[in-house]
Amino acid sequence: MESNLTVITIDFEASCLPRHGLSYPIEVGIARKGQARSWLIRPHDDWAGWHWSAEAEALHGLSRDRVEREGLPVETVLAELADACAGQRMVADSMIDQYWLDTLADAAGQATPFLIDHVSLLLDEHRAGERQIMEAVALADSVQPHRHRAASDALWLSSLLDHIAGRTIHAPALMRMA
Repeated sequence: MESNLTVITIDFEASCLPRHGLSYPIEVGIARKGQARSWLIRPHDDWAGWHWSAEAEALHGLSRDRVEREGLPVETVLAELADACAGQRMVADSMIDQYWLDTLADAAGQATPFLIDHVSLLLDEHRAGERQIMEAVALADSVQPHRHRAASDALWLSSLLDHIAGRTIHAPALMRMA
């Protein structure tokens, strides 16, 4: 079943994985058709005392100091994200991205602006077999080899889904937002 909504992929980077304690989003990225946008998120006062892990920092390369210094307020990020994604189908490759979106919305004092589907739903809708998925992963890896930043991870997933859907793979372009 093909949705008539545009699919936008989304990815969050976070202070730590929830298994390490209370975690909060520090970056969000979205992508479609080879274009990506991301926002650094300034930690909200509600998250004071929540966990930050050296393991997560080593993975995404964002220091707590940089996120505090360069991040945008949660209200700004949520408003711009909601505007950029309004009426579109949002897809992530991790179920935890919904938790981080909900955490962002809670801190902003707003309702969660949309739900995020897991990529497995789209793979099922396209009846993608194991071989097709493996080919799509290899292609996404070649197009977007740098991972663990929100925009590049969203571009990776967008490339994978474009291949599965038989769409042209676009050369990736990152547009970083503070």
